[in-house]
Amino acid sequence: CPSGAPCSVPSCFPPQEETLSERKTIHYLKLSAPWDVLVYYAEELCMRAPLQVCPNPDRNSSAEVLQWLCIPNALQQHVPNKPADYYTCAFRRSKLDKFLGSDSRDSYFSNTQRHRIVYEILARTIYGKRKRAEIGINRLLNERVYAAAFPLHETPESEVPDEALNPRQVLYRFWAQWGCWYRYQPLDHIRQYFGEKIAIYFAWLGFYTAWLLPAAAVGTVVFLAGLVAMGTNTQEICESGGQFLMCPLCDTCETWNISEICPMAKVGYLFDHPGTVFFSVFMSFWAVTFLEYWKRKSATLAHHWDCMDFQEEEERPRPEFAAMAPRMEQNPITGLKEPYFPKQDRLSRVLTGSMAIVIMEAGGAGPCVPPHSVTPVTCLAVLQAGNIANISSSLVNLALILLMSQVYTSLAEKLTRWEMHRTQTLHEDAFTFKVFIFQFVNFYSSPFYVAFFKGRFVGYPGQYGTLLGLRNEECGPGGCLIELAQQLFIIMVGKQIISNVQEFVIPKLKAWRQKRKLARVRGAQISQEPPRWEEDYELIECEGLFEEYLEMVLQFGFITIFVAAFPLAPLFALLNNWVEIRLDAQKFVCEYRRPVAYRAQDIGVWFLILEVLAQISAFLIAFTSDFLPRLLYQYEHDSQLQGYVNFTLAYSPPRYLATGNHTLCRYKAFRDANGNYTLFYWKLLAVRLGFIIAFEHVVFFFLRLIDWLVPDVPGSLELKIKRERYLAKQALADNQEVLLTVSRDSASPGQCARSWRARVCPCPSVKQTRASERLTGAHTEWEALGWRGWREDS
Repeated sequence: CPSGAPCSVPSCFPPQEETLSERKTIHYLKLSAPWDVLVYYAEELCMRAPLQVCPNPDRNSSAEVLQWLCIPNALQQHVPNKPADYYTCAFRRSKLDKFLGSDSRDSYFSNTQRHRIVYEILARTIYGKRKRAEIGINRLLNERVYAAAFPLHETPESEVPDEALNPRQVLYRFWAQWGCWYRYQPLDHIRQYFGEKIAIYFAWLGFYTAWLLPAAAVGTVVFLAGLVAMGTNTQEICESGGQFLMCPLCDTCETWNISEICPMAKVGYLFDHPGTVFFSVFMSFWAVTFLEYWKRKSATLAHHWDCMDFQEEEERPRPEFAAMAPRMEQNPITGLKEPYFPKQDRLSRVLTGSMAIVIMEAGGAGPCVPPHSVTPVTCLAVLQAGNIANISSSLVNLALILLMSQVYTSLAEKLTRWEMHRTQTLHEDAFTFKVFIFQFVNFYSSPFYVAFFKGRFVGYPGQYGTLLGLRNEECGPGGCLIELAQQLFIIMVGKQIISNVQEFVIPKLKAWRQKRKLARVRGAQISQEPPRWEEDYELIECEGLFEEYLEMVLQFGFITIFVAAFPLAPLFALLNNWVEIRLDAQKFVCEYRRPVAYRAQDIGVWFLILEVLAQISAFLIAFTSDFLPRLLYQYEHDSQLQGYVNFTLAYSPPRYLATGNHTLCRYKAFRDANGNYTLFYWKLLAVRLGFIIAFEHVVFFFLRLIDWLVPDVPGSLELKIKRERYLAKQALADNQEVLLTVSRDSASPGQCARSWRARVCPCPSVKQTRASERLTGAHTEWEALGWRGWREDS
């Protein structure tokens, strides 16, 4: 307890003499914090308090554009009871009268702030041996001492006027309904009810979905343009007849004529034409522009929700870290002693965990090499059987991906806990990075293999490349881009469909199971109306935001890295996200227990991952698309691409004809009659590498240009920050009334520091004052500065 008196909590367990049925009864314990405790922990947790009301208009970039174009905005909606916006500063007990609303103790702290304070107390409390990390409510929940711990929801939906709705009813009526799929999200209401961390996620998801609109529109136009032109650019293949006799694609296959793949060539052109190349470049610039503007949006929201400097200044050590840390050391910023874990020990653990990740990935993906389709966990021994084999292997691959995701997540969680990160943000960032590395290999290994490795190590007739006695796999007759498009469609769209079905069905099944369990416990009391806390216990536990972020970031990778092979990817992503927002809204409002309102100032390490994904999209154009070979052929031989197909086909060498009953055939490669690479091959390789380097430099330059032209913090926000700092300085100005002067020849710094803590300094050169009320407010600030900082300031 803040006052130092011992705290006691009544036991929720029935005595031993009760019957078995009585011992199975669920007991509820409702906790609340009195005013003195709230005030103490509000200052302890560096909460912010309102100083002055400021305007809070509905700002939205799309609304401003539509207003400028004089177009009615169908996305706008009036949401009642919008939370007010304030200029704020760090809360101080001694300055309580300076803050707005201090005269009403019942409503001064919001529900989310009360929840955060009570949960902080529960998370810090030691109930057993410290060395065994027996600390906090989370450990008790893991050990099943308690069944659950959660804040209470507001009353559920009901038929009342809009102005009389409570925050949960507002969110249900104006956000979680499927009829609101085209409306703006009430982000301030979400933050008011669920806290900043959840509100930041929905703000990012809505911002990302809005930016998908132009990408989906351009991708659809490119796809339709390919449909129109797909029959006019494959005449050389379709009209060749028996001119090009192709070598067998496998050891047991027969020769075939290239005219037989006329339909596949048309479909291949649908995914590999100048329009798809333009769209891939467009998506690269779209990605970097989107991220720059999100930084601007994120900074605005962080200040608007009073968490701009949360990670750097206010975040406290994790309770598990505090329990397991080997020693205490002084924090150089606050001057207070805190649990400490040596950086060298943490670094060694991180390196060990990284080796475990490498071994895990190598063990899953390493043995799976050509000649057959690759997955990160097993080799799919599927023989060449055209599109049916590719589709079936993609389906099996998707099932294995979903299965191994659970294994990867469990391993990453154990490794992150072992690394002993100080704050919850650092812990979550490390966990996020590990799981994303796992999932990156899990989801992208098969598309990467098809895009960049399949068909690259085939060899040539008479000297085919083999591994373990099997001939290396080569692309199908229509090319690798068709297979890549099929895999992307199955993995990306299939993953989205399965995830949406799971998010819709699984919570309802869990809630039904929970209600049945409680019905058996309540027995004869089932007919009675359960109280609010029992209804909340029937809901399922909130699973957090990690899986939601991971799903969206993997989707972002699909629409940036592989978009050249699947122009409709942004459209499917847009449709999925419209559904995803409402599914997540319904889960949080109706199906989840109310989560603790955590603070956050941005999306964390996910932003760094998005930046990396946005800058590696040029490789697919360079190494898989036929755009660069066609461009080089037009430059060196024929601008109309006459004879291009014949130019890309090499003749089987004499050694192949001499090894058996083989006839002269053609195969796709830039080789001479002896099987050696031609000069055109080396020119093409140089062009591809040069394209990658030039493209990456252009993207980097464009990124820096946008970063310079579009400031991360808008000008209006900078003025608001300066105004807020000025008001905070005025509110805390009374601290300056304590005038202290120190002579260099007076008592020692240690003596004055001790007397300062005692509130009375015996040094003759210090003006005597007993303004205890003022000193109480200034004590924390002077203590944090330490004696040297206090002496310099004075």
